[in-house]
Amino acid sequence: MLFLADFNVLKPEPGLLIWTTIIFLLFWFLMSRFAFKPIGAALKQRENDIQSALDEARKAREEMSSLQAENEKLLAQAREERSAILKEAKDAKDEIIAEAKERANAEYKRKVESALQDIENQKMAALVSLKNEVGSMAVEIAEKILRRELANKTEQESYAKSLADNIKMN
Repeated sequence: MLFLADFNVLKPEPGLLIWTTIIFLLFWFLMSRFAFKPIGAALKQRENDIQSALDEARKAREEMSSLQAENEKLLAQAREERSAILKEAKDAKDEIIAEAKERANAEYKRKVESALQDIENQKMAALVSLKNEVGSMAVEIAEKILRRELANKTEQESYAKSLADNIKMN
């Protein structure tokens, strides 16, 4: 009990201090060898993994922003192309309509001219037919009149003689 009675916390014994220091150094050596190095390596690995993940996330964000900008550019380009295609289609439609109207007008004019020509041809044919008919009727009438007037032979001879005298005088 004597040992317990002499123990003072403020004033440790040199043997206890040496053994405590040796045990502490041995513990420190073993911990640094078997615990601190693996823990430090694990912490360093974790730090590297976290940094790598952060770098990859930053890189992914940059790629996303560049892809988004490229996507916006492609969308703008697609809108421009769509507008150009719609404008071309509208121009083509207007051109086709104008051509169709022009062809319809030309066809209308051609048909009107053809109809007028047909009317003129039919008019001329009717006039020629009428003249032929009138001429034929005039010849028939003249023939009938001459037959009746010249029914007797003496009258025919005297009429022919008078015509011959008239011809000689002229």
